[in-house]
Amino acid sequence: MSIHENLLGGPPPTHLPDDPGPREALAAGTAPADVAAQYPASSLAWAQLADEAYEGGRVVESYAYARTGYHRGLDSLRRSGWKGHGPVPFEHEPNRGFLRALHALARAAKAIGEQEEYERCTAFLAESSPTAAETLT
Repeated sequence: MSIHENLLGGPPPTHLPDDPGPREALAAGTAPADVAAQYPASSLAWAQLADEAYEGGRVVESYAYARTGYHRGLDSLRRSGWKGHGPVPFEHEPNRGFLRALHALARAAKAIGEQEEYERCTAFLAESSPTAAETLT
């Protein structure tokens, strides 16, 4: 039995393919805006932009960056076989950009008073990865 075997019969975990370019560029100190411009499909770059905007008090900007990262992540998930539900493990590093963008979207939605979006994103994060929900909040 595999450690990640789903015993409840639900969909298998989705593991996004690794794209080390954006992660390495950010780790090397490249500005997130430059990384997003070079790798526009990278949820990680958009999540980093969302975090920086939020920390700088630019909540609407954070919301826009997070929404971009979230939608780029949904595109990647679908290409990886995700059918709209099921686990997206935080433990798999390539999934973290999407999960961070989802968390950032929830956070920014709450900050601008968009309660329904906040609740939807918070539930989606917890259902996708309880570890991400616990780690990122």
